[in-house]
Amino acid sequence: MQDQKPAGAAGANLLFLREAEIRAAQDMLFFAYRDFTNAADVILEELGLGRAHHRVLHFIGRNAGMSVGDLLSVLRITKQSLARVLGALIEQGYVAQAQGRADRRQRLLTLTPKGEDLERRLFERQRERIVNAYREAGSAAVDGFRRVMRGIMDEEAHAFVDNADQIREAARKG
Repeated sequence: MQDQKPAGAAGANLLFLREAEIRAAQDMLFFAYRDFTNAADVILEELGLGRAHHRVLHFIGRNAGMSVGDLLSVLRITKQSLARVLGALIEQGYVAQAQGRADRRQRLLTLTPKGEDLERRLFERQRERIVNAYREAGSAAVDGFRRVMRGIMDEEAHAFVDNADQIREAARKG
């Protein structure tokens, strides 16, 4: 007799993963992205900024002192696109850049107090959606959601998220 997984275990019943279910998941990802980003779009539009600006603010805010090269790697956009977005954020006083200590060619990015305030406002708008969704789905869904999202992400994204988790955990303990 084969060992059976307990009901509800990860991957316990993969028979439901027919094309229709996968397409439904794809639909939900598109709608969730649309509605999640729309929560912040209203604020961004008032400031003449867009989603690319938001992504830059998010990652610099979560990784103060990150280099332009690291940001390019995370966002996977061209230098030209980043220069346009980053230039606007620097010009409007949301982002500051400094030379690297070890490598003076390196540009290290941080949010200014004005940038921190904007990033916080954007986060709070999106936070409401996440908190409400988690509350509705229940505590077990938090781990399940994280597992599904990790399954969709590539290895580079896994490494980035894992590194960020380790840094936050060390800061929490220290």
